[in-house]
Amino acid sequence: MKRMYLIVFSALAVTTSKAQNKFNLLVGTYTNTCESKGIYVYEFDVNSGDFKLKNATENVVSPSYLSVSADNKFVYAVNENGNQSTVSAFSYDSKSGKIKLINKNDALGADPCHLINDSKNVIIANYSGGNIAVFKKNADESITEGQQLIQHEGKGTNEARQEKAHVHMVAFSPDKKFVLANDLGLDKVFIYQYNPGAAHEILKLKGSVDVKKGSGPRHLTFSKDGKYVYLIQELDGTLTTFAYDKTRGLKLLLKETNIIPKDFKGTNSSAAIKISPDGKFLYVSDRGDLNSITVYTVLKDGSINKIEQVSTQGKGPRDFAIDPTGNYLLVGHQYTNEIIIFKRDKTTGKLTATGKKIELCSPVGLVFTTI
Repeated sequence: MKRMYLIVFSALAVTTSKAQNKFNLLVGTYTNTCESKGIYVYEFDVNSGDFKLKNATENVVSPSYLSVSADNKFVYAVNENGNQSTVSAFSYDSKSGKIKLINKNDALGADPCHLINDSKNVIIANYSGGNIAVFKKNADESITEGQQLIQHEGKGTNEARQEKAHVHMVAFSPDKKFVLANDLGLDKVFIYQYNPGAAHEILKLKGSVDVKKGSGPRHLTFSKDGKYVYLIQELDGTLTTFAYDKTRGLKLLLKETNIIPKDFKGTNSSAAIKISPDGKFLYVSDRGDLNSITVYTVLKDGSINKIEQVSTQGKGPRDFAIDPTGNYLLVGHQYTNEIIIFKRDKTTGKLTATGKKIELCSPVGLVFTTI
């Protein structure tokens, strides 16, 4: 009896181990430049770096950025399509990878480029529209028509890129009491008080923080302990570190650095910023002629030190994702139509190309989920 128990226990342990070794990689794509079905789901092995296609949507227009529900059963996407842009809700079966459209609604602004969701709301950033739109969730996780629209007004110093407001990201604070919104056009980060149960005034402006003129704030991420915010600015490669107070928001500029090499002569366009699962390393991508990932170590006082800058081995690294175990970093290239797989050293933070890549049309939004 004891021997049989051990055999059963061992079998369960092996099964559990295998399950933990594999995650789903969801990829949002642009569908207007090459042949794409929309959202793709791959099974990814975090021990070997191997992958296989599990499923894909059909005829979904440019789902450029994705957000997965906390229970891992629903996916929300912005459909970036000029003045015809929408936001969509999908059911999601992680085991099969099947994603099925539930419904969609007008984005209330042109070219949505980012979104977040919780149990009650879906909040999107409309880049060309220069606004934030909030949608309530129905009982079946479908989305209502827009319930709140916040329009930003003004312009920045870069006439070509900052002729008007351009909201580029919305992000929850760690305690979900605030939503931060980066406006590339206005060189500001807005802080909104979040009232999830409200019918219409879900977001209420608390304040804003100005950043370097002409820098164009794009994406941010919080430190693991929630005490610091790291902001990448698209137009000039500035990387700004803020202290974060959970009652007052961004309160103190700690440091500005730049991810662009001093001797670099080409064009740049900074893109995504992510922190490692253990919170010890920060990664930032840049596009244009640079096409790189810059790696920083994160110290206990929130400061950062540059470790290395490596080529992403493709063109247009608009987004990247680190798997939940921290073993691999995957970079989606918008223009060379591939996801390059890097092995990540969890001790040093450094990246090494594996030679493996996922080939697909214009990957621009990557997110891992459990299976």
